Amino acid sequence: MTSAATILASIDGARRASHAIHFEVEQFYYTEAELLDDGRFTDWLDLLADDLDYWMPTRTNRLRRQQALSISARGEAAFYDETKESLAWRIRRFDSGMAWAEDPPSRTRHLVTNVVVHHVDSAQGSGSDLAARSAFLVYRNRLEREENLFAGCRTDVLRRSPDGGLKVARRVILLDQSVLLAKNISTFF
Repeated sequence: MTSAATILASIDGARRASHAIHFEVEQFYYTEAELLDDGRFTDWLDLLADDLDYWMPTRTNRLRRQQALSISARGEAAFYDETKESLAWRIRRFDSGMAWAEDPPSRTRHLVTNVVVHHVDSAQGSGSDLAARSAFLVYRNRLEREENLFAGCRTDVLRRSPDGGLKVARRVILLDQSVLLAKNISTFF
């Protein structure tokens, strides 16, 4: 599957997206954040491609000379290694009343910034995929005293759907934290 390094390597030398496409991607991300914050997870799934690869590797603290080893590789530990189908299963579980870690549900606020968009060659050879990198800050509050703050970056491959809209085909999420203090990680990024 596609890693952040692979996506970033495909950006190297790639043509930056026009202002209009950049604006479209930003609006797409704002809509996505609104859906997540409103708990409209089924609607959020509609923004994801059927062949989605959603991956959040773990991090470790390493010496400067070992920085290449600080992010887990594919097949190693990950907070999320999901497909659209497995995310849909998680969402159905929320709605079933059996997800005790989310009953009562969390309140979240997703902030997305520093969006950079490039054109990249698509897997289908159409050349219409976009590689987008963004920074995020997600605030999560649950019950009276549970508060979490997640900061990091996302590297996405966005694909045009037949109706002309955008879909997330690949997402690599990299948290800045190496140790999560949250009691659970049921938040989508």
